[in-house]
Amino acid sequence: MQYIAPQWLPGGQLQTIWPALFARHNNTRTPAYVRSRWTTPDGDFIDVDEAAIFQSGQKTPLLVMFHGLEGSSQSHYARAMATYASEQGWSFAVPHFRGCSGELNYAPRAYHSGDFAEIDWILKRFKLQHAGPLIVVGISMGGNALLRWAAETQSEAKKLVAAVAAVCSPLDLAASGHAIGRGFNRLVYTRMFMRTMVPKALAKLQQYPGLFDRQSLLLAKDLYDFDNVFTGPLHGFDGTEDYWQRASAKPILQDIKVPALVMNALNDPFVPANSLPESTKVSKNVTLHYTDRGGHVGYTQGLPPGNVHAMPQLVGAWLRQYLT
Repeated sequence: MQYIAPQWLPGGQLQTIWPALFARHNNTRTPAYVRSRWTTPDGDFIDVDEAAIFQSGQKTPLLVMFHGLEGSSQSHYARAMATYASEQGWSFAVPHFRGCSGELNYAPRAYHSGDFAEIDWILKRFKLQHAGPLIVVGISMGGNALLRWAAETQSEAKKLVAAVAAVCSPLDLAASGHAIGRGFNRLVYTRMFMRTMVPKALAKLQQYPGLFDRQSLLLAKDLYDFDNVFTGPLHGFDGTEDYWQRASAKPILQDIKVPALVMNALNDPFVPANSLPESTKVSKNVTLHYTDRGGHVGYTQGLPPGNVHAMPQLVGAWLRQYLT
């Protein structure tokens, strides 16, 4: 597994921003999505986008992808992964975290970085309706939640999936949360996330008056403040510090029993290299693969404007070995 960044796209910031905005997607080979709505165990809903080749009972492999913070099936990495799955003859599905499919969910909650219970019921439902093997990828935040699930469920995970992979995931939420709240990251990425998260939180407050303090939310300037008012309390945590500590996957990676890939770029702007797990701190079932370049879920390749198919190729090649 090797990735070489193009010389025309230097640095972690450019390697993060450029592919999300300008890199090519081979849309002629990307299958169309078919959306279905699943009722959650607590009476809420999530929307699941499945590639058109997906059919219930099918014996081909099913690649399930959990998106990142404020992502969706239309994110550049999801479209690239859908293309890769189609080329392999695999089924492909993107379950949206609550409130991320374009419609506000019903319950007095949203989603969070360590929601392994949500991952669990979703994968169990896929397993019931799909006869072939399941392989699972989590991108950024989705990868932390996925590894948290693998560690929490231990041997039970092996009954559901053949292998899992986490890409550019903030496995130490405190380290990444503080990194994204500083300097250039604060000016660009924090503003980008807050631009969508705050309005959704305010819409949730209209659904449930008194759910949290509106003025405190309006005063939130970064993810730390937002999580302290909204994400943490709504999901059973005692503020940001408690949330970031208890939801991080890094402390329990030794408990993973299913084959798992952890792939990160060492120049990721908001996943500090010194926060990544060391080989002595993870289970023997965990493969650590750190690339020198790539940015945050970037991995651009080719001549300008480049394409974003390197990441699916790297991750897919690793997953493929567990489909025998």
